[in-house]
Amino acid sequence: MKRFTTGLLLVLFLNNVLGSPVRDSLLAALDKAIAASPAYDQQKLKTITGLENALHDGITLGERYDIYLQLFNEYKSFTYDSAYAYARKLTTVAYAMKDPARITYARIKLGFTLVSSGLFKETFDSLHTLDARGAPDSIRAEFYSLMGRYYYDLGDFDNDSYYTGAYNQMGSLYMDSALQLYQTNSFDFSYFRGLQALKGGRIDEASASFKRIIGRQGLAPHQVALVASTLADIYIRKGETDSAIDLLIRAAIADIQSSTKETSAILNLAEQLFKKGDVRNASIYIERAMKEAVFYGARQRKIQAGAILPIIEDEKIAAVEGQRKVLIEYASVVTFLLLVVVALAIIIFLQVRKLRVAQRALSEAHARTQEINHQLLEANKIKEEYIGYFFNVNSDYFTKVEKFKKAIEQKLSDRKFEDIRFLAGNINLKKEKEDLLQHFDKVFLKLFPHFVEDFNALFKPEDRIHLKEGELLNTDLRIFALIRMGISDNEKIAKILEYSVNTIYTYKTRIRNRSLVPNETFEEKVMQIKAL
Repeated sequence: MKRFTTGLLLVLFLNNVLGSPVRDSLLAALDKAIAASPAYDQQKLKTITGLENALHDGITLGERYDIYLQLFNEYKSFTYDSAYAYARKLTTVAYAMKDPARITYARIKLGFTLVSSGLFKETFDSLHTLDARGAPDSIRAEFYSLMGRYYYDLGDFDNDSYYTGAYNQMGSLYMDSALQLYQTNSFDFSYFRGLQALKGGRIDEASASFKRIIGRQGLAPHQVALVASTLADIYIRKGETDSAIDLLIRAAIADIQSSTKETSAILNLAEQLFKKGDVRNASIYIERAMKEAVFYGARQRKIQAGAILPIIEDEKIAAVEGQRKVLIEYASVVTFLLLVVVALAIIIFLQVRKLRVAQRALSEAHARTQEINHQLLEANKIKEEYIGYFFNVNSDYFTKVEKFKKAIEQKLSDRKFEDIRFLAGNINLKKEKEDLLQHFDKVFLKLFPHFVEDFNALFKPEDRIHLKEGELLNTDLRIFALIRMGISDNEKIAKILEYSVNTIYTYKTRIRNRSLVPNETFEEKVMQIKAL
């Protein structure tokens, strides 16, 4: 971890100087961390199991309180349900102990869990009645900073020009109270002071503060992720996207190493990579962000990821469609050239057979007249011409085929079409189209696993669509799957599914006429089908 923090600024400098090689190494490190994430999670679960095993009937209330607090701290950024459950247990034990300080502290932990899950109303209901004035300074500081975070997060979630400013002002008032209680050399004091400057629009002050923090030795992975993610937000506001991406990668790695599921780093990273045109990595990381949000139960993160995910997947589908069209064009050229070769082979075979017949006739007619000799010379000339023609044509053809093959390999090498040579000789356009549609079906149903059931709910039982064995979607469902993905133009749908515009219109009209809802609201109902 020490090497991570001390080398961060150097990595950012090298990335500005050297460019993409450093970025590639950072992304490779992130991919490696994602692959190792089950091991990090397993270690956390091992720690949790050890704590849970320490709970038994013979321990005192004070010991039970301490264990519940440790379990809460393990779960607070890992799983909402468990964190909430232990926060409630912590509160129950605190009341049983009749200890005001512990009661206040337990309720603060409960509020932390609620705000982390995006339950803003519940957070307010839980905290606004809490009076921390008589609590120790450390507890009061945590209460005021939590209230500050609550208003900051609420402002970010609303993202409104009027209310966000008001919420940020309220949050900064609470942060003022918290900063008076934290030790000035502590991480919390430095971080919240920088956050207060950021929310107050003092960008340069906030940037300098977070740069000082991230240069410290001995930061925990979660602290590194928190500072790097916040500093990345400042770089995004300044338009320094490359530096922001590098910091977000670092933050995402640190989140994985600390098994932090309540995180926005990898979500923001996916969004920035998508804006830079890196659709492949953006798709991987947005799916990871959605998975983390679902695992933790962070509602606001799921909403944010759900807003970006269809856009990225739509871009992926468009890219696949473009690749398919290019492949079909190349396949058509290859097929044409193969047909030319077959035609030439037939012609040459027929001519060679004729020449052989002529040779046999010449061997039996040594005594023929000058006219026959002339015919023989003419036949030999024909033979020479055809053989020369054959070799010239075949030489040119094989040269073209070789160039064409190299061009295909060069163009498709990055797309991993390892079987291109096999495809060149065994073109099956129908199979390619089926594979493309099958791929679309899988991606779509991954986003909308209940689409078929929800779609059929719009029809009477006898009018519902029944898929054949092995089918994921059929044409009827694909049309409205594309509409659900945001592609509503008939011409675009027709191009994607390779039908005429009139055919698509006919399909849509027929389906709408069978539905239980009015025709004019049918597509609106389809758009209301929920994603995962």
